[in-house]
Amino acid sequence: MTQTIAREAEAFMPVAPSAIEPETPARKRPRPGERRIQILQTLAGMLEHPRGEKITTAALAAKLSVSEAALYRHFASKAQMFEGLIGFIEQTVFGLINQITTQEEHGLRQVQAIVRMLLTFAEKNPGMTRVLTGEALVGEHERLQERMNQMVDRIEASLRQCLKVAATQAAFPSDADIPGRVALIMATVQGHWHRYARSGFRKLPSDNIDAQLRVLLG
Repeated sequence: MTQTIAREAEAFMPVAPSAIEPETPARKRPRPGERRIQILQTLAGMLEHPRGEKITTAALAAKLSVSEAALYRHFASKAQMFEGLIGFIEQTVFGLINQITTQEEHGLRQVQAIVRMLLTFAEKNPGMTRVLTGEALVGEHERLQERMNQMVDRIEASLRQCLKVAATQAAFPSDADIPGRVALIMATVQGHWHRYARSGFRKLPSDNIDAQLRVLLG
């Protein structure tokens, strides 16, 4: 895979890199927890190369050169594997939102930084983008899409709080429809995610976002 989960964690910092280092080739048996990470890395890598077919545990096992039974020793189901990827996304995104809102006092700049982070995360993690858009979850357990919907709701709540801060700083109209504006901002972010995935990861999600932010926050 082009970007491993280990490299993603180093880029976004929510998880200690030592916790997700790939197993050392010289070892015959992975250390505790390493196989789980290897499975998630491989799944994320397969999501980077969609060809229309659904990813199966048989294909995943073949990619890892193990049996399907070996996969189920670490995850009870494929849904749990996807939950592992979603957990990584959540930890990354909300860890960075907390960093942004802690380090930046200006409400509008908080919004700008969060939007850029959401797009950059997708750009650096193409396989994860298909999870963000829900494309990779089609036909999987419905609770996975519900969890992604809840994640979007939490992001919107963070953005609403940032715009409320901006309003108290007289940087955003106090009588503005903040929920409506946040819904528009999030729709723009999701549109960039979908465009990136549909283009085969060629059209970068961060392209032209600065100009669009000026319109969205104007």
